Amino acid sequence: MPITKGFRQLVDEATAQITTYSVAQVRERLEDPAVQIVDIRDVRELEREGTVPGCINAPRGMLEFWVDPASPYFKPVFADEGRQFILFCGAGWRSALAAKALQDMGMRNVAHIDGGFAEWIKQGAPVESYETHRARRPAKKA
Repeated sequence: MPITKGFRQLVDEATAQITTYSVAQVRERLEDPAVQIVDIRDVRELEREGTVPGCINAPRGMLEFWVDPASPYFKPVFADEGRQFILFCGAGWRSALAAKALQDMGMRNVAHIDGGFAEWIKQGAPVESYETHRARRPAKKA
């Protein structure tokens, strides 16, 4: 069965319906408590490349489950309607689709970073190692 709508068209359609920020715009808001940066990349990407300081990791494959309060995988951080959640991935494609999916779920406080982590690096924005990222997370309860 042939593909009738390719990934590029899906990304373009999503991008037309979501809020997109430049790296510079997000850098200006890194310390803003009303913003939560969300890395949706796979943990192997974080281990290999590092991540944005202060972000949380919500793997793309689990995002909708972590956001939905009715899901057994729900993460309370996503219930904060006073925060804007700015997603990013490697190139901005997955995060565009993810932001659109969260909008379709009813979230209005979601956006993504144009160009993703590749553009973040290209523009010399700050990066933290995966080890630093992990050390910043709260310890899991036994």
